[in-house]
Amino acid sequence: MKISLVRLSTKDLATLAQRIISNAQSGKYPVISNHPLVSAIQTSYAAYDEVYTKQIYSGKGADVASADSARDAAYKSLKAFLNGYRKLSTAVNYQLAEELYQVFKQFGLNLNRLSYSSQTAQMKKLIEELERPENAQKITALSLDAAFNEMKTKHEAFELIFADQAEANADLRQMSSASAIRKDLEKNLKSYFNLLTAMKDVPGWELFYNDVNELVKAAKNSSYGKGKENDQPKSE
Repeated sequence: MKISLVRLSTKDLATLAQRIISNAQSGKYPVISNHPLVSAIQTSYAAYDEVYTKQIYSGKGADVASADSARDAAYKSLKAFLNGYRKLSTAVNYQLAEELYQVFKQFGLNLNRLSYSSQTAQMKKLIEELERPENAQKITALSLDAAFNEMKTKHEAFELIFADQAEANADLRQMSSASAIRKDLEKNLKSYFNLLTAMKDVPGWELFYNDVNELVKAAKNSSYGKGKENDQPKSE
């Protein structure tokens, strides 16, 4: 009973492990009932099954980017309005727009070009400054409450999604690497096959050995000749 388990794709290895477990638990072969190696395979397969199809990262990157674009748009729109209005010396309250624009300038006029973390830190300070009573009055006088609230809301939405991504990534990194879990499953399967090979001529083990050997052949035929598939587990 020979098979190179490392040559099996992640899916074929999972299928083989499932079949091995089902075969051992079928009740057809009392010699393997409650054997500790079967329990070991079950445990390692459960861990493997949990992670082998998971992405290394949370998959929330697109949501974070979308939320960042939304807050950038709100930030740039409000900044652009103030920049334009402050230049209209004949417009009512144009000087208020100048003063608010200076607040933007204080924290940087290109926050949208900063990294996520840097932009978040500066945006937080900007919003806090704009919420000061004297600045809030200016915003209201220019009828910009809705625009300011949109910028604030978009920023808060980004912070929530970014925090979710950070938490999800942290959870994934705390898991054992997929490659280490695969090696553990391979080790237990190899020990199992070695046991059956050693016992194949012992009464009660012959048919069991032949049955498992057919499962191994099926796994080899499924994967060998195709080359390694792209779904091999990645190490972190």
